Amino acid sequence: MRHNSGPTFLLFTVPYCYIRTVTTMRREINSGFCQLLCLLFVTVRISPSQAYCPVVICPGFGNDASDYDTPLKQSKDVGLKSVLARRGFDPEQIYTVPIQRSDWIRVAGGLLDIPDFYTGNALPTGPAYGWYIQRLKECVDLAYEESGGEKVVLMAHSAGGWLARAALGDGTWCEQEGGTIRTNERVSCLVTMGAIHKVPGDESTCVTRGALKNTDRAFPGAFLQDQGIKYVSIGGAAVEGQMVDKELKDFHSQASRVAYGSYEAVSGTGGQIGDGVVPFEWTQLEGSKQIRLDGVVHSINEAGTAMPTDRWYGSENIVDRWLPDVLAELNYKNGSKGKGPFEFADLKDYVSNVFGGQAKDKKASTR
Repeated sequence: MRHNSGPTFLLFTVPYCYIRTVTTMRREINSGFCQLLCLLFVTVRISPSQAYCPVVICPGFGNDASDYDTPLKQSKDVGLKSVLARRGFDPEQIYTVPIQRSDWIRVAGGLLDIPDFYTGNALPTGPAYGWYIQRLKECVDLAYEESGGEKVVLMAHSAGGWLARAALGDGTWCEQEGGTIRTNERVSCLVTMGAIHKVPGDESTCVTRGALKNTDRAFPGAFLQDQGIKYVSIGGAAVEGQMVDKELKDFHSQASRVAYGSYEAVSGTGGQIGDGVVPFEWTQLEGSKQIRLDGVVHSINEAGTAMPTDRWYGSENIVDRWLPDVLAELNYKNGSKGKGPFEFADLKDYVSNVFGGQAKDKKASTR
């Protein structure tokens, strides 16, 4: 188990030149006080424990764990894990559920789930998807243990979103000798990116053969919100699904045609806007913090192509359009989960308040 090191203390001296500048601007402030202030030391606590909480990335259908590290064999700098690390998350506490692309063939195991798979009544914990949920929970437990007992944020992509909802379940995480472990003791927030949260109007056409339907019925919407778990659902609005002539080979036409077929399979209606794979309305979970991202596509490649994209949910220039909302839901401020006795931003406010207060007092005394 990895333990966080103790806090480190640094001392900063308020520069005298800064004091002189302020003094020049506010000549009415007592200069003796300013010279005294320049001798003060402000203690700032900087600790590894101030990094954000552990993250578990839940891959989407057909995705490999490597897609969030070295997408399409690009540099690690491009991957979601590195993008998050550059924004304050400890790279040693960013986990991805260990899924290989070949693992998805196990969904075919649902064929043995008789009769539920065939009647559109499969369970998320059944043969088709149960293996994914088990790995997700094992990964969460690992992140929790190696962080010294910190709650985890799930960042779930595509099918990983509704499967994560199934994993959160009814609020019971697991049973141990010492008693029941509650889900809210392991997970603090579920963030879904391009996930399917609704079944089509004709339930018999659901691509999950009932697993999504039964998840939504058992754990509707932001089901564990009243137990303290936060929910954020993010959806892209980049591609309008259209029935385009197959003879048209340009990029826009191909993307619109692929989107139409995908939206129709997911929702029953192809002519709507979405991220190129999932229609926007289907990505929004009832009761969650809902975010629409115009121009953002579903995955690491442009829809219908093998071309890498820099406009998917986890891209460098996209993450800042939704991550601040997630951090706000978790009540994180100023890039850390806890503030020391004095941070530099506090120092600026403190000096400003002191000088402002002194100036007001002096002005009042001359009236």
